[in-house]
Amino acid sequence: MHFSSSICRRLLRTYHQPSLFPCVSLANRAHTAFSRHATQSVQPLSSKAVVAVLYQALEPPIVNGVRKPAKPGGYQDSGADIAYSLQKQAGIDVVTPIDSPDPADQSAWCFPDTEEGILSALSKGATHLWANTILFASHPLQVSQSVRKYQDQVNVIGQPPTLVEQFDDKNYVNSLLRTKGTFTMPRSWILNAHDKGWKAVLDSMSYPVVGKPIRGRGSHGVKKCDTKDELEKHVESLFSESPSIMVEEYLSGEESTVTVMPRSKEKNRYWSMPIVTRFNHVGGIAPYNGVVAVTANSRVVTKEEYAKDPNYDIVARECEAVAEELRPTAPIRIDVRRFKNDASSKFALFDINMKPNMTGPGRPGRDDQASLTLLAAAGLGWDYPRLLSEMLKSSSSLRVLRHRKPENK
Repeated sequence: MHFSSSICRRLLRTYHQPSLFPCVSLANRAHTAFSRHATQSVQPLSSKAVVAVLYQALEPPIVNGVRKPAKPGGYQDSGADIAYSLQKQAGIDVVTPIDSPDPADQSAWCFPDTEEGILSALSKGATHLWANTILFASHPLQVSQSVRKYQDQVNVIGQPPTLVEQFDDKNYVNSLLRTKGTFTMPRSWILNAHDKGWKAVLDSMSYPVVGKPIRGRGSHGVKKCDTKDELEKHVESLFSESPSIMVEEYLSGEESTVTVMPRSKEKNRYWSMPIVTRFNHVGGIAPYNGVVAVTANSRVVTKEEYAKDPNYDIVARECEAVAEELRPTAPIRIDVRRFKNDASSKFALFDINMKPNMTGPGRPGRDDQASLTLLAAAGLGWDYPRLLSEMLKSSSSLRVLRHRKPENK
């Protein structure tokens, strides 16, 4: 199958050279040793996968006083894109809440991620649940006894819920990576609204800096602050939503993003897709893709650029090492940026995204849709259906996802 979008077809023509990307070829030779869970986590597809896509109907819980913002619409737009594309592929059936859903109606393609919604999908014969939602430790996929009955019969495309809850905490993940001493990270500070001395901490910072939520979504609440006064006002606005926030050293150089794919039956290792570079920032920050289409401010790094600059390969290897540490069961996207606006400057890792956006073309009026991960996939010559089918191959049994926790990942 091919992209219906002329934009995405052009991406494929431009970047259809998978053998020319060192990030792929080197990844194929790296990371061959895995934990005892490696052979357990990847499940082969049955002769006919029956997929049900879940959307976010549940509000994420408050964790350590902080709540991750829910997305308006609960990812139904990308969920409908996924379901619509999958149902056109051979060897894959898709079950939906209603029969023969209208392609233009995003609400007709996905099941709510409530216990009732999940059980409804399973009652319709789903063998694979696509968790296009934000998971957490108390999510029905993790704790429902009724859903538990299916844990050996159904696979899930998504992350282990308890890992998501832990790793959605930017401070936790960054601290974990810093303790390893092998990852390139920006300086950061955690400010707490209950600490009366938080304003004094601002005096110790070198400006500009970036203030942002600890549990964020997209670019919500992320702002570059050039002065102490500007940061103080922004911190106070963030405190109205959360008692704890993060301030990071501002990275002024090129911003890129690296999607790391999980293990699958074909590739029992984590590997980075071609790097996507970003531009046309607004106020020093890449705008949320719901405001500015990624095709307008992002592109795949060319093979010539990659070969010329060893820092691309260095950061790709670091991102694969992050995946080795976190052990995700679905793609993760890591945002990186050079310390300085200099081609010789190294990249630092500044955001680990456990649920990359998965919008794509196919449905009426959606021909121009893409995501950063889809742009990276185009660098391999993959279209949207191919990307989804590769993700489907890496699905894990529900039992495995329920077992996986940060302490025994």
